[in-house]
Order: sequence, then C-alpha cells, then structure tokens
Amino acid sequence: MPGFKVAIDGPAGSGKSTISKRVAEQLNLTHIDTGAMYRAITYYALQQGSDLDDESSYQFMERIKVRYDKDRIYIDNIDVTDQIRTDLVTRNVSKVSSFPYVRKILVHIQKEAAKGVDVIMDGRDIGTVVMPDADLKIFLTAAVKERAKRRQKEKEVLGIQQDIQALETEIIERDRKDSTRKESPLICADDAIVIDTTHYSVEDTTNRIIEEILKKEKYHGRTTNEGR
Repeated sequence: MPGFKVAIDGPAGSGKSTISKRVAEQLNLTHIDTGAMYRAITYYALQQGSDLDDESSYQFMERIKVRYDKDRIYIDNIDVTDQIRTDLVTRNVSKVSSFPYVRKILVHIQKEAAKGVDVIMDGRDIGTVVMPDADLKIFLTAAVKERAKRRQKEKEVLGIQQDIQALETEIIERDRKDSTRKESPLICADDAIVIDTTHYSVEDTTNRIIEEILKKEKYHGRTTNEGR
C-alpha cells in the first residue's frame, strides 16, 4: 500500500533538511535528504580523483551503494556524513548533480526508498521528478542574505570561518546553476505551497508544515512505517 509522501523543495539555505528532519521526528515519518546523496557522490568522485567534468567518469555509481538512513549518509556502509560538508564538496556538487547519468541513478534510488513508507523527502526536484505524486508539496525559500547567515552559522559549528559576502555570492551562483541545468532543474511545482522562511524560525516553519500535513485525510488513514 502506498505510504504518505511529503516533498520539500527549495534552494540552498532555505532550511529544507533541518525542517524536514524535525517534521519527521514529530510525525514519525521517514526522512530522506537527497542533497546528501549528491554530496556523497561528489565526495567519492573527489576521493577517486575522477574528472568531474566528464560524465563517463561517474560509472563507479554502478559499483557502489549509496544509502541514507536515520539522517546519516553511507557509501558501501561507510558513514561519510561529516566528510560531505567540506567547502570542496560544496563548490562542486552543483556540477556533479547536473549530469543526467548521476541524476538518473540517484532518482531511482530515491524513488525506491520512498516506496511503501510514510516519507518526507527534501531536495530540489522532489515534487517535480522524484515524487510528482506526493500528497503534499512544499517549496521553501528565503532571502539570499538570510540564507547566507544560516550557512555561516552552520560553518562556524564546524569550525569554519567564512565572509558573509562570499557566502552570498556562492549561494547566488548555486541558485543559478541549480535553476538553469537541463536535467531536473530547481523549480517550484505548480501544486506546491510556497513558504518564505526569511522571517520565521525553524520551529515556526516546522509547525506550519505539520499543520498542512494534518489537513490531509490520507495522513490520518496511513499505515505505520516498519523498520524505522
């Protein structure tokens, strides 16, 4: 029986993963951060010394296993959650995720992971490509300056200091790349609810999304996830 599906899309720094994780915890949903998957492939390619500009260099994806479980990302059962958050990965993940070959394999993995469970999945093409039949679609956005501030705080937690202006520039460029790529560009689904998180806390936005979920009749008639 199909599970209850929530798609969360939005640009870098809009709060997708943090908020999706909180909603999942409160409503007992499986959370899948698809961005972490693309970062994992980028990290692996960098470690292998692959030519990031050559789509054929990603053939290794047929030999490895990428898995997202309980907010940790694994490659062949090796936890790479912390390694995928480096600046080097961040600077290259848009390029890696633009290749149709890479997206085809990861989208398949994501679709399979969403089968038969109650899931909240976040990324940039969830409501349009991965789960176009989602029961609820949310598109999170925020002003560039606010998103840069959030990223700066995230980096400071990791002991990384970065100028706010440089972060704004990076985010603007990331938005441009993600929204103009030919394969699964970052766009807002026609039936998505748009939430601007600029002036709202994580808790406020989490509560807003939970309210929208609770309005759905299918949520109340869903089956319980197994194996979580």
